[in-house]
Amino acid sequence: MTATAQQPEICQEDELRAQMYDFLGLLLSRPPTAEILQQTRALSGDDSDLGEAINAMARVAKVTKPAAVESEFTALFIGLGRGELLPYTSFYLTGFLNEKPLAALRKDMEGLRISRAPNVFEPEDNIASLMEMMAGMIRGRFGEAVPLDKQTAFFNKHIGSWAPHFFDDLAAAKNSVFYASVGIAGKAFIEIEREAFRMNAG
Repeated sequence: MTATAQQPEICQEDELRAQMYDFLGLLLSRPPTAEILQQTRALSGDDSDLGEAINAMARVAKVTKPAAVESEFTALFIGLGRGELLPYTSFYLTGFLNEKPLAALRKDMEGLRISRAPNVFEPEDNIASLMEMMAGMIRGRFGEAVPLDKQTAFFNKHIGSWAPHFFDDLAAAKNSVFYASVGIAGKAFIEIEREAFRMNAG
């Protein structure tokens, strides 16, 4: 997604949310480099479900080599013809790619002044792109920081309805080793976000 040059300051809680969205987006968009794996090994969490999931991800990263995780990523998301998983809103909600959920997302992206980067050819309803969009909305990467009510509407419409199922599938996929831990952490984080949005809406 394309971004503006200057981003506004945000509170610490929102910065942590944005960091997690960005981190998930990074891991789900391409195989982690040796540097990213090293950063993952250094992560530490508290005794919450998300904290424990982050600790588990760090433990798996410590015994994972870049070549192995690249093969894992390829098997999960690329494969011969297609990967084990299809991480798209349209597929999870309709069973097909490039359906109405993608058209609805593109319309909402236009309203939020979010545009696809010219070097990105994946449909915009890819889970990695959606994680990046949420981080960008929180940080004001596409202009001003997006108010919480608009974040809530976007999350509920384009992420909350299917991302937990995707992360469950990622955790259980036969080719998942490192990415099983990513799936567990992603599910825990999305559930926290969903509950927080629900409480704020109430």
